[in-house]
Amino acid sequence: MVKIRAKTNAIIRARIAKGMTQRDLAVQTGLSYAYISLLERSVKPVGPGTAKKISDLLEQPMDELFLIE
Repeated sequence: MVKIRAKTNAIIRARIAKGMTQRDLAVQTGLSYAYISLLERSVKPVGPGTAKKISDLLEQPMDELFLIE
């Protein structure tokens, strides 16, 4: 089974570069603030659809923001 995990620093840098807080990202992706927090710390794996949604919103390629295991 494929696991997709966030590259912690890459996600945080991309989010900050867009001028977004974790809460902003949560609202715009329809995810919970707690989930974004866990995702940014690579505590929780993410599904492909969610990874794509975050990548699109942050305008970064998926492989820049996520590690596919």
